[in-house]
Amino acid sequence: MQLKRADVVTGALALLDTDGLDGLTMRKLGARLGVQAGAVYWHFKDKEALLGAVADRIVGEITETPLDPGTWDAQLAEFAHRFRRALLAHRDGARVVAGTYVTEPNTVQGGELVMRILTDAGFPLDRAGWAIFAGMYYVLGHTIEEQAQQAAGDWEQRAADVADTELLQAMDGAIKADPEERFAYGLELYLDGVRLRLAQAQQ
Repeated sequence: MQLKRADVVTGALALLDTDGLDGLTMRKLGARLGVQAGAVYWHFKDKEALLGAVADRIVGEITETPLDPGTWDAQLAEFAHRFRRALLAHRDGARVVAGTYVTEPNTVQGGELVMRILTDAGFPLDRAGWAIFAGMYYVLGHTIEEQAQQAAGDWEQRAADVADTELLQAMDGAIKADPEERFAYGLELYLDGVRLRLAQAQQ
């Protein structure tokens, strides 16, 4: 059976989940799919192009179902939580998406959805993109750290190297907190800033 582009992306996601981003190579992917690496390159000119398609598949999970009706900030929060869950669904998912800059269909659809939420609320179009970038990189940054923390293991052992006791006390509480609660707190700080800028734009 002829290897299809979608099959390559599916195989790459499976390899990502087992071996992580650093273990995802074109050679290993070809072996997993039962083909020579050249067959993979037939669909993707290089690993960067492949990762772009993998990233787009990951973010496609965000818009599979419509957002719940509600206020603009409630919808923005729901989108952000979906984004985080989609990244967490795959090993190194946040690193994959953060390392790509693509205009694939799912990525564009997600961006258009957030843009419309902001502009329908009255946010100026010339700053909507800036707000989208700020929110996107908060989600990516938090989730990269979250996945790295899971991989790093014991915090207590690493905390012994922190000499500043006040810093240790501050970070200890944050690192030991439930990741979803910590994420929601930072997201609310971001939304507070968007609300402030929206109010200023409407004056």
